[in-house]
Amino acid sequence: MVRECGEPGTVRPGGRTARVRAAVLEAAGDALAEQGFDRLDLADIARRAEVGKTTVYRRWGTVAGLVADLLGDMAEQSLPRTDTGSLAGDLKANAELVRRTLADPRQGALFKAVIAAATTDGRTAEALRRFYETRVAEWAPCVTLAAERGEVPPGTDAAEVIRAVSAPLYYRLLTTGTPPDEAAAERAAEAAVTAARAGCFAAPGGDAATGPGPTT
Repeated sequence: MVRECGEPGTVRPGGRTARVRAAVLEAAGDALAEQGFDRLDLADIARRAEVGKTTVYRRWGTVAGLVADLLGDMAEQSLPRTDTGSLAGDLKANAELVRRTLADPRQGALFKAVIAAATTDGRTAEALRRFYETRVAEWAPCVTLAAERGEVPPGTDAAEVIRAVSAPLYYRLLTTGTPPDEAAAERAAEAAVTAARAGCFAAPGGDAATGPGPTT
């Protein structure tokens, strides 16, 4: 379906336009990781991407519009969920993916900058919410399948289980400045599995939906 009045940067073009978009998003990610959100400048990003300033201003309009497109692209390009056949294996794979992302010098710095910006910029906050909504939806089926196998109670909130895996890893990065290590990722996955099996994420009576649900 073609969106008629999409926001800047939401159209998915092909050919040369796609190459320009890829170059600009790459440059924006580099600049964001190096300088933070407050120092982003569309002219500087155009220079880094080796494209005309008018192209960047016409297509994205604002820094917030460009960051929103960057996050959307990152969500689409992220690795698909792993299916190991067990909830413990799936959540460990999820935790390890999050850990590797946050431990990466560029990606870790980029997420810290975007999270900081989201506290004061509404459009960035909405883009970040959509990013995590996409990623939670990608991984939520592993909990739904676990419920079908009888590993967790019926009605287990799949989205909350996935959030419970990544939350302590982000908390560690943001409160200590230190990326989570493999042991932290394993603990996060094991804690989420234990809580899910104990029914901590199940609604009374097992009537809650097991899909991704809201991401508030």
